[in-house]
Amino acid sequence: MATIRKRDGKWQAQVRRRGHTKSRTFLQRADAQKWAKQTEIEIDRYGFAPTTGAFEKQSVGGVVGWFRDTILPTRPNRKNEEIILKAFLRRKISKLSLAALTPQQIKTYREERLGTVKATTVRRELGLIHRIFELARIDDRVPLDANPFKGIAAAKTDRARDRRLSDEDKEALLSGLTKSRNRLIGAAMRFAIATGMRRGELLNAHWKDLNFDLGTLHIPVTKTGHPRTIPLTIEAKQVLVELALVWKGDERIFPTTARAIAQGWKRLTKRAGITDLHFHDLRHEAVSRFFERGLSIPEVALISGHKDPRMLFRYTHLRAEDLARKLNGAS
Repeated sequence: MATIRKRDGKWQAQVRRRGHTKSRTFLQRADAQKWAKQTEIEIDRYGFAPTTGAFEKQSVGGVVGWFRDTILPTRPNRKNEEIILKAFLRRKISKLSLAALTPQQIKTYREERLGTVKATTVRRELGLIHRIFELARIDDRVPLDANPFKGIAAAKTDRARDRRLSDEDKEALLSGLTKSRNRLIGAAMRFAIATGMRRGELLNAHWKDLNFDLGTLHIPVTKTGHPRTIPLTIEAKQVLVELALVWKGDERIFPTTARAIAQGWKRLTKRAGITDLHFHDLRHEAVSRFFERGLSIPEVALISGHKDPRMLFRYTHLRAEDLARKLNGAS
């Protein structure tokens, strides 16, 4: 609650919040009341007061650094988040004190990033920073009444990708694989399409988590942090049999690195003459095929690991021509 009092013929307005105070003097009481009300709104919305000494001493990067050093090592998706935070800490915004940080500066950062990366990437970055400040606020690491990154929209999300593998794509990729030096890229491609697993999940898959008799593979480490067990198709089992013959001495099913897969995929698509096909699109392809096979939403979600049906639909791209054949009784 603001305090309005008369001192030396003038009106002083004072707004107090946890850990800081802001005041200003006016000639008219009405002006003091108006300023106090607006200041309370701004503090409640953005959570800081520019004149507070505590905020002058702490930087945006300091809050992010606290999360990186203490919380991040315990998170399952720490590698991707570490990359995001490393890039963020190189930006000018991270050098700002909390007192100097304003919504406009956050928006300026957002616009600069949108000039170099996609909106989905910016949303992911701002979402992570928002969560970091929320944790710091709850943990009393910073005396914020509200999260300064709350309500800063990262612009409209890009339209969901609808890239599917065409018959021409398949032939070109198979032809390109005959000249590939990466002996695992073909198996990784086929397994991703057969299972819908993410690249990171493929690389973390271990033989000990495979139950070939039951036809299942347990995935203990996932992007969402929720382990799941997926059923294996005939194609997936075939890939595993082939891999076991060559890499049976390794603990991991795909004994390679994310960098090797990325480089191998880049060379393969270039050799095949295919543009705008990401390795992650294979997960889209897999989910779409699951639905085309007649699986229900819960069944597909169990395999893909999606918790939100809306996100599952973003990964689903059914072909109109395939549905036309199905509607007309064709196989």
